[in-house]
Amino acid sequence: MSITILNFLIGLGIAFFGFVLQTSIAGLNRKIVGRLQKRVGPRWYQEFLDIFKLLSKRATSHGWIFDFGVIMALGGIIATAMFMPLTSTFNAFGTYDNFFIFVYLLAVGMLGMAMSASGSGNPWASIGVMRALTTMLAYEVPFMIIILTIIKIAGSSLTGIQLYQQAAGNNWFLIALPLGGIVGFISLMGMLGKKPFETYIAPAEIASGPMVEYGGKQLGMLFIMHEITVFIEVSLFVHLFLGGATNIFIFILKYFLVYTLANLISNVNGRFKIDQVVTFFYKWPLILAIVQAFIAIYLGWVI
Repeated sequence: MSITILNFLIGLGIAFFGFVLQTSIAGLNRKIVGRLQKRVGPRWYQEFLDIFKLLSKRATSHGWIFDFGVIMALGGIIATAMFMPLTSTFNAFGTYDNFFIFVYLLAVGMLGMAMSASGSGNPWASIGVMRALTTMLAYEVPFMIIILTIIKIAGSSLTGIQLYQQAAGNNWFLIALPLGGIVGFISLMGMLGKKPFETYIAPAEIASGPMVEYGGKQLGMLFIMHEITVFIEVSLFVHLFLGGATNIFIFILKYFLVYTLANLISNVNGRFKIDQVVTFFYKWPLILAIVQAFIAIYLGWVI
């Protein structure tokens, strides 16, 4: 497949769509949680207003590494979102939606964020970065075992994985690999930084960790980065475990249900300590992932 300017424009459109979709759903979730807690809650579009207000303000710089890291983080995440298929028939770069592309490109954004936060010189930021990297190391091991199991069955293309699950006689991997689906969702909670895995933000403990020194335009850019990152992570779960989607409306529905469930679970949990996060992921999720891989690959038992 030859890549043209049109492919890049479609990719940028997907990234923009992801930002609008996630920011809107995050606003709706704030409203839902507010109602459940007998509050009115903010307006559903409040997150847009917060971001636009931040982008209109000045920002304090702590050096070129601090500033460049923010640009690198946002650019890396936008580049990652450009490769995300929205349905099994629509993506910007055709056969280039390989799962490992997302692994590599996501690392660019995360490293940019880590570099910028560390460049601020604030000890809370450095502690938050270390906690974030430790949490990533914890949830990625069981998650990758399940993903490699799925790749063994259906290939590494997200479109191919969707089409496999949509084929007659096949189930979603959430059903076909039930233990893997549980591990995938728990890992998603870790990726999203939802409680009980909110160790690297921990506002009451380390003053929001990596975010402590940001304000103005830089904080607004990081909010945009965060929303697009959440879009990527939730979309991956939808495509890998819920059969993807044949049209955009099904995709939005599945996306909304997955994110809302994760958010509701987060709001009824406390926060783990960082050592508890590592112990937890290297215990039950890792055991379940190994058992599921053995059952699916060596025994060939797929529901």
